[in-house]
Amino acid sequence: MNSSGKCFTEEQEALVVKSWSVMKKNSGELGLKFFLKIFEIAPSAQKLFSFLRDSTVPLEQNPKLKPHAISVFVMTCDSAVQLRKAGKVTVRESNLKKLGATHFRAGVANEHYEVTKFALLETIKEAVPEMWSPEMKNAWGEAYDQLVDAIKSEMKPPSS
Repeated sequence: MNSSGKCFTEEQEALVVKSWSVMKKNSGELGLKFFLKIFEIAPSAQKLFSFLRDSTVPLEQNPKLKPHAISVFVMTCDSAVQLRKAGKVTVRESNLKKLGATHFRAGVANEHYEVTKFALLETIKEAVPEMWSPEMKNAWGEAYDQLVDAIKSEMKPPSS
């Protein structure tokens, strides 16, 4: 059980691990798809990314988007896979603080996390359609919610 009293079950862990093992080899393509989906749903979210603000090239050609998208997608999925074993979100402590501070500075709001969750679940559903089920959706949703809770707990101005 994590600090918010939510439990990530063995069944949920198995679903996440199984689907991630299939998706991992395509994480480059899936990470980009995930972010393009976010911007399709909420075009204004592009303003949250300094490297996209003044960009004149199409999103999928922005040289900084794909590496960023891959690292976010992989971190999210790796965090989900390790959730039950660790009993909490395992992103290195320093990274969690940095993620919190970055999201705070960028002005990320609750609705951004909701859009991102929807885009993540859609991306996974399209990546593993034969495995997709309401249980898998709930497993990934729970893992994502716990990661977001951990990031939000660090969303404050950096301490000087």
